[in-house]
Amino acid sequence: MNSFILRHEALIRLFFFISIFAVVAFYETRVPRRQLSSPKRGRWIINLGIVCINSIALRLFFSAGAVGIAYWVNQHGWGILNFIAIPYFSSVLIGVLTLDFTIYLQHVMFHAVTNLWRLHMVHHADLDFDLTTGTRFHPIEILFSMIVKAAAIMALGPPIASVLLFEILLNGTAMFNHSNIKLPESLDRFLRLIIVTPDMHRVHHSVFPNETNSNFGFNSPWWDRLLGTYRAQPRLGHENMIIGLNQFRDSKFLTLPRILALPFIGSTGSYPINQRGKVSIKS
Repeated sequence: MNSFILRHEALIRLFFFISIFAVVAFYETRVPRRQLSSPKRGRWIINLGIVCINSIALRLFFSAGAVGIAYWVNQHGWGILNFIAIPYFSSVLIGVLTLDFTIYLQHVMFHAVTNLWRLHMVHHADLDFDLTTGTRFHPIEILFSMIVKAAAIMALGPPIASVLLFEILLNGTAMFNHSNIKLPESLDRFLRLIIVTPDMHRVHHSVFPNETNSNFGFNSPWWDRLLGTYRAQPRLGHENMIIGLNQFRDSKFLTLPRILALPFIGSTGSYPINQRGKVSIKS
């Protein structure tokens, strides 16, 4: 099974990416949650252009990817899970949950450290909120995230299938929870118990710093609930809330070159947690 995953990992991930993207994009047109404030075509060209740049950057610097790193780690017998005898299913589950918690902590760190926030501003500067927002990250942030995942994989030693499943879930849920889909209120309340919903994560993209610094989770909603970073609703409601960052409101300046340059030329505003955008995380 491991050899099959290694040979076809790129195709497997591409299949799920295209399939989830198509389904979410379809439902965004059928049951939109909000009216978009800027033309979708221009935003999609920019956001998906960043996806292409990130894919090239990852292949240049990490040709093996997270799954390849997991294979190498397991071949060498590294990581906690390679030293304890537990059922395979349990090790897969532990691997997914641990990597998910790692990404949650990484996300908080990108909001807490000013220079990391500069990179993360590219994601939050989007003036609208739809599935392509979930794919819009600065290439340096993507490379940094891969380093964090690689360190977690080397420390834990999860099965290869666990890492592949996590990568699929991370990409899929990022598109889903950034989607402009209107879910019935009762369904949203139920889904929030098991997964981050669009209404839950949309709060994180508010222009208000205390809302931006909440709801950091991508897959599991429970990290935010357990660590005190959960916020149920935006103060202005989902239809009236303002998406983006206060310091970047003019869409004509948010071209692809300018967006990629934001970390180096843009103001951080009052968003970093170590400044005014404080957040309380339980110990």
